[in-house]
Amino acid sequence: MTPESFSSISTQRRLRVALFSGNYNYTLDGANKTLNRLVGHLQSEAGAQVRVYSPTSSRPAFPPVGDLTSVPSIRIPMRPDYRLALGLTPSLQREIEAFRPDIIHVSAPDPLGSAALKLARRLGAPVVASVHTHFDGYLDYYALGWLKPLLQSRVREFYSKCDYVLAPTPAIADDLQADIAAARVRVWARGVDQQLFNPARRSEGWRRRQGFTPDQPVVVFMGRAVMEKGLAVFAETIRRLEQAKGPTPVLVIGDGPALPWFRERLPGAVFTGFLAGEELATALASADIFLNPSNTETFGNVNLEAMASGLALVCADVPNSRSLVRHRQSGLLCDALDPQAYCEAVLELFGDPSGRAQMARTAQQASTAFSWSQILDQVVDLYREAVSAPRFGGRMQGMQGHAETARPKIREAAYSAFAPSAPLAGEPL
Repeated sequence: MTPESFSSISTQRRLRVALFSGNYNYTLDGANKTLNRLVGHLQSEAGAQVRVYSPTSSRPAFPPVGDLTSVPSIRIPMRPDYRLALGLTPSLQREIEAFRPDIIHVSAPDPLGSAALKLARRLGAPVVASVHTHFDGYLDYYALGWLKPLLQSRVREFYSKCDYVLAPTPAIADDLQADIAAARVRVWARGVDQQLFNPARRSEGWRRRQGFTPDQPVVVFMGRAVMEKGLAVFAETIRRLEQAKGPTPVLVIGDGPALPWFRERLPGAVFTGFLAGEELATALASADIFLNPSNTETFGNVNLEAMASGLALVCADVPNSRSLVRHRQSGLLCDALDPQAYCEAVLELFGDPSGRAQMARTAQQASTAFSWSQILDQVVDLYREAVSAPRFGGRMQGMQGHAETARPKIREAAYSAFAPSAPLAGEPL
């Protein structure tokens, strides 16, 4: 397909989307849950044809949504649960060319994303990149902080070559817009399944079976057991809580390579292992305080799921949490690396049951603003905008110089386009 042909596509035409992911289903995380939901929406609601290209495994974490094609990859040192996609073979490139995608969507600035971007330029297809991971934030947890300048430079270069970049929060969008030269930055928030995650899932029977009594507020961790999720800070916070008030009921939902480390440091905790669906929703809603000290999240799907489940939140005071949680209204925000601050916040909630319950109600009400259907429809609209935009040489007309003219208007226009239409957490509803 020639670059000129994209501008003449009808807005009602069936879209063809090629999605490139470093991890689509072989290991479960928030990023690939979001991408699978997007593909399902594109197919069922937008009638799009979607092909997904990603590393695969003989034992995937869950069945993929859509048509998944494996790409060459290797295991990542120190993180064998993840794989590094190496790019596209000539046969894969020919397959994609025959598919003639209207949109190339890349979800990581890895070799696969770079190969997809290069192919898109040859085809004249617009490129949409979505941001899912704070890659440079992970380096400190693996003694690789010295690589940050190189990685940050690489990420800036990658996103500058894309036509659109979807950031999960306004703060990340601000940072990207200040750093990259040409791409149009929009905010793509995340949603939550209110039918699945809600306070009605709470079960006193489930609590009793775990050994929790009705009068004990339970502190819960939910997510992958990897060090960059703040496991060390969480464990130290619980140690200090137990020094201050004695045994503390703790629930850990999830699995991962650092789970043995976590178990050793939380000998009194209940570990459920990996849960999904109604089992997950019941376990989460049956806790009381969601403690999330992670400072490497981009959006924080787990925060939103805890809010929808009717829990009081204690989170790291970082941009993704601030986009969802209003301090002392829908949760408590703490210095990200300070276990004593988290300890004092949890003790405050222990000592004020009525205040904790009100905070949980406020968080649950605020979560209703995040509708998956609305948020995913906005991605479809962006695809159609990208397809219909005038183009030359594989780039959208007007992209050069766009950053300087558009930057002052981001708060007023771009953010409102992709954020929930209802107020954010803690704002008047």
